[in-house]
Amino acid sequence: MTTDAQSHEGGRSPARRRFVRAAVAGAAVIGAGLAFSARDASAPGRPGATRARPATPEAALRELLAGNQRWRTLHERHPDETRTVRQELVAGQHPFAVVLGCVDSRVPPELVFDQGLGDLMTVRSAGEVLDVAVLGSVAYGVVELGIPLVVVLGHQSCGAVAAAVHADENGIEPAGPLRYLGDQIGPAIDRRLRGEERVDAAVTANVRRVRSRLAGQPELAARIAAGTLAVVGARYELTSQRVRRLH
Repeated sequence: MTTDAQSHEGGRSPARRRFVRAAVAGAAVIGAGLAFSARDASAPGRPGATRARPATPEAALRELLAGNQRWRTLHERHPDETRTVRQELVAGQHPFAVVLGCVDSRVPPELVFDQGLGDLMTVRSAGEVLDVAVLGSVAYGVVELGIPLVVVLGHQSCGAVAAAVHADENGIEPAGPLRYLGDQIGPAIDRRLRGEERVDAAVTANVRRVRSRLAGQPELAARIAAGTLAVVGARYELTSQRVRRLH
């Protein structure tokens, strides 16, 4: 005696039965593949999952430079963007570096250092200019979050620095809030130089000046003396995408 299901199956042609079985098998494979992809995207320990944070200034700087190496050789990992990381970050953040950079759209710190969500605290102002809000933002990362590294990141062909240099050369006083930027960048201008050489030198000198001012802040200076914090200057070269430390 046959069941209804067997009678129904038996009423199908062999070709029809093969087609149905193939369709069911194919659906199972696709479903398994989708399930694997979902697990893979958020599985701990895979690229993009939460990584151990550098705990010292030296380790933090090594991580940034390694990320820049990946960026400029087109081997970016785009880490810490998975669903798991996003969910973990709801509970809190533990960035390992503060990057004070320029507002220039060509120099986003998370990209040039190949870092992801929760990795960097970024503070950006035209020409890395310091004001009370910028200084307070940097200090917040160091004092409240215990971040061990601050990087002042200037860059090749900085428009804010070039504008300050050209205004100085032509005796023009920038209007409104731009005057503040010019006043802050002005001390970095070497008037013995000419043309693009003057602009390029001012980019580097401005980074060093801002770095020194940050390092002299009491809240940061105490941690530098204790070895738990480093404040370093660096330049990003647009032509090579390389970040190099300034000494």
